[in-house]
Amino acid sequence: MKLVRSDDLKLRECQADPYIFCDGDRYYLYCTGSEGVHCYSSDKLGDFTYVGIVCSENDCCQYWAPCISKYDGKYYLYYSSMPDDSDDVHTQQLKVAVADSPEGPFLYRNVLADAFSIDADIAITSGGRYLFYSINDYNAERVGTRIVLDKMLSPTHLEGKPKEAVVPTLDEEIFCRDRFKAGEHWHTIEGANFFYEDGWYYLLFSGNCYQNNNYYVGYSRAKADSDKLEDIVFFKYPDDKTYHPLLCSDGEELGTGHNSTIKINGQWYIIYHGRDKSDDPSVECRTARAARLIVDNGVLRVEKILDDE
Repeated sequence: MKLVRSDDLKLRECQADPYIFCDGDRYYLYCTGSEGVHCYSSDKLGDFTYVGIVCSENDCCQYWAPCISKYDGKYYLYYSSMPDDSDDVHTQQLKVAVADSPEGPFLYRNVLADAFSIDADIAITSGGRYLFYSINDYNAERVGTRIVLDKMLSPTHLEGKPKEAVVPTLDEEIFCRDRFKAGEHWHTIEGANFFYEDGWYYLLFSGNCYQNNNYYVGYSRAKADSDKLEDIVFFKYPDDKTYHPLLCSDGEELGTGHNSTIKINGQWYIIYHGRDKSDDPSVECRTARAARLIVDNGVLRVEKILDDE
């Protein structure tokens, strides 16, 4: 189900990496943008209207994969961006901005992690506040991007002790073969999204690249009594060697991935981006979409929702 019902071509260009957030009786979507973080709002899960760019900095561009958290009456927006004068995406750096309203304006506060760092997701348990995000590892057996976890000392500072949470293990997670040198294939695990239900900790992720056939949402899980995420080890479902998409391209949707999740009236939903099979893949046309997420004792599955439901 598409969340923004508009034929405006410009809006189709700024719905990638949708992060959903509920504040009071209002829902918000925060999305990637070249000139800043885009925001949409609605009073239900659907028919979102465009609010505008709610966060941007001087001399920066490519604002990727935002997420948001509320703390002591303030709203904290986590995102990455890179210098205007750079043509290297590996200069992306994770940052935080603060506002008095979920509609901003969000004002830059500080850098959270060194380049390359992207795709933040806040996790809050009784054991503390944590941040999942993605970094590069050039020395691993499977080189590329992977997800790490770090504890937050405050809403604007990390402890600085990142721990690996999900790493590449599959050929289907290869983003680009021979990327930097012959025989060395670059893998990508990014787009972390955490939630908890009935004793299970779930960590969803996107593997590969949205332009490739094997791009998918998978998940890791852990059954644990501890509420300290730094003590928990996540295991891919069903195992490290099996390509088992929770969400991937099908006959109608392509490039489905990079999700967030939300629970409404007892039902979980997965919010993700995708494009229609008829869309021109040479232009940015990912749009925000929703599907039901069925959570059953450690096992997840997705049920698509028709646009007219």
